[in-house]
Amino acid sequence: MTFAHPHLLWLLTVLIPMAVWYLYRTRRGGAALQISTVSGVVRAPKTLRYFLRHVPFALRCAAVATLIVALARPQQVEHNSRTNTEGIDIVLAIDVSGSMLARDFKPDRITAAKEVAGTFISDRRGDRIGLVAFAGEAYTQSPLTTDQGTLQTLLSRIRSGLIEDGTAIGNGLATAINRLRESNAKSKVVILLTDGENNAGQIAPLTAASIARAQGIRVYTIGVGTRGKAPYPYLDIFGNITYQMADVKIDEKSLTEIARTTGGKYFRATDKAKLQAIYDEINQLEKSRVEITESTLYHEEYLPWAVAALLLLLAEFVLKTFVLKKLP
Repeated sequence: MTFAHPHLLWLLTVLIPMAVWYLYRTRRGGAALQISTVSGVVRAPKTLRYFLRHVPFALRCAAVATLIVALARPQQVEHNSRTNTEGIDIVLAIDVSGSMLARDFKPDRITAAKEVAGTFISDRRGDRIGLVAFAGEAYTQSPLTTDQGTLQTLLSRIRSGLIEDGTAIGNGLATAINRLRESNAKSKVVILLTDGENNAGQIAPLTAASIARAQGIRVYTIGVGTRGKAPYPYLDIFGNITYQMADVKIDEKSLTEIARTTGGKYFRATDKAKLQAIYDEINQLEKSRVEITESTLYHEEYLPWAVAALLLLLAEFVLKTFVLKKLP
């Protein structure tokens, strides 16, 4: 409960001088008829009227207090809030080819990409997000969903070696587009991450980009890999994985053209910190639209207090007039 005029509650302090004055008059005595001695009635039995003699004053104090509360206008406040969220449908297409095990990122490219993507997913509450993995071919790891727990679990299960090796960028993008094909979201986005050149698949990357543009899908492309040479994994003659320095080859021209065609943007990540900064930038570029409508209703509660004050005064009058009636 709140009060429209809370400063008026200070008037409750008037009860203190009222009580002091009443005690003073009671102790002084206010008999209209004086007699020489009361010794004859001191031991007389005390009736109900004796115990009720202070009730009228208590009723008057209660009436004054409730009337002051009514003047302060007590109110019940009801806050209503309605949130309308216009989310974004996003598909993360992640390269899982063997080259994603290169050690120019710590601990390797694919692990760094998964960790940064996990942080990105955590920041996109309310948006539907899907996962696509691609190497020599592409597959859907998760359809569009808002279930963050499931997304994080499925993201953690993405790893290299599950499908035929290669880099089918066009197929990866086409699979991501297919996940968004029936989306009704006003904003649809694909974030495609790869570390190589298109060398597999049946769909050319720029053909997939044209399809994305026709579907109103923006594509942000990320090229992952240091500049120059990086330690790539190789199998030796004994079947053990060894690392050899090799040139980093990323088809930046095609990735830039994909982004330009769809109204997105191309980024180059040369280390994990840069990759995190790229996802942060995309996070800012693709903000979900949230509208919050708030209203406050005030329900006046002064009437019950005013009625209570009136009833207390009436009770005092009845008690003094008919029960505790005094001789003049």
